[in-house]
Amino acid sequence: MSAPSVSIRRPRLRDLGVAIGRYPTGPENAITDVAGVRVHHVTKIEGRGELLPGIGPVRTGVTAVMPAEGDLFLDRVFAASYVLNGAGEVTGLAQVNEWGLCETPILLCSTLCVGRVLDATVAWLSNRHPQIGAEYDVVIPVVAECDDSFLNDTVGRHVTQADVEEALDNVRGGPVGEGCVGAGTGMQTFHFAGGIGTSSRLVPVGGVDAVIGALVLSNFGDRELLRIDGVPVGRLISDRFAHVPRRGPAGSIIVLVATDAPLIHRQLTRIARRAALAIGRTGGYAANNSGEIVLTWSTANRVPRVATEQWSAPRSSRSLSVHPLAPGRHMAELVLDTEIDALYEATVDVVEEAILNAMCAGVDMTGHSGHHAPALPLDAVVEVLKRYRPPHPCDPPPRR
Repeated sequence: MSAPSVSIRRPRLRDLGVAIGRYPTGPENAITDVAGVRVHHVTKIEGRGELLPGIGPVRTGVTAVMPAEGDLFLDRVFAASYVLNGAGEVTGLAQVNEWGLCETPILLCSTLCVGRVLDATVAWLSNRHPQIGAEYDVVIPVVAECDDSFLNDTVGRHVTQADVEEALDNVRGGPVGEGCVGAGTGMQTFHFAGGIGTSSRLVPVGGVDAVIGALVLSNFGDRELLRIDGVPVGRLISDRFAHVPRRGPAGSIIVLVATDAPLIHRQLTRIARRAALAIGRTGGYAANNSGEIVLTWSTANRVPRVATEQWSAPRSSRSLSVHPLAPGRHMAELVLDTEIDALYEATVDVVEEAILNAMCAGVDMTGHSGHHAPALPLDAVVEVLKRYRPPHPCDPPPRR
């Protein structure tokens, strides 16, 4: 059997006629609907047959996410995180939480590739900023992981410096690949193939429309527990996969949430906690051996690395009175906490839909030693939802 192809374009959740929540999506229904956020995947599918540690087969990749426009290292964004269960790794997270800022791209990869991806990202950043480690302090890139060892020769650490550079050099806005692509190539969600998913919402915040988007590297869940918009789909379709051997129920998910609403670190921490609710809504329960880690940021305010004589109002400001500030001081705009409830609601919706999109996009994936992750059977899902889920006024028409 030849290596599986990820070029098949499968329907997304909304193509099945299902909308999550009441807020409309952005143009691409992707995290890139937040202006300045860019994504690129490098996918590696090589070999077949029995596992030969260090050689293959390979079912892995790397995903680069640029959190905002411009030079993030010099012009940082407010950021925060939340760890629901910590059996996972995100490098640089302690610094993000200490400073409340993100200053590097975000890389997603297989667990044992974290060191190589971090090293390659340091080299990429150092080439652009030779002052790192001299005029500037050192840098700790944000690299997050999930375990693809059920399908992939994870010990081989097959993501290279060239792969990381390709991902970083080619980040772009617009549509985002989903399913078995990039870091999600060898991942599975509720024992169905597919690791990368994304979604977005347009939300009124403080009298101004805002965008919130999510991207997940999803690798968690037990098939029988899968819920789609409240319907226990997993329980109703799992019998047809009883003959397919599977890994244990443990797994992990990395959740990235971006918004252009002007939020500061404390508020972004609150957003991150709400993102965890979506994991439970789909059927996750944060198993002992699972890592559910959320990283959030806002593109509205930028915090310069170096104090300058010049100062301007925050980029998101529309009516802010501008007063000169002394060098070393900075002004930021923020939404009042009383105006954020719509963002909380949309956060849960957007992360839930991103997780479900990861599965909808996933294709049958056979890895080493005959290990197989089946694609979510969309026809069966449609029938179950039609039978047990009342139509919602926000549902789009199914794609023909």
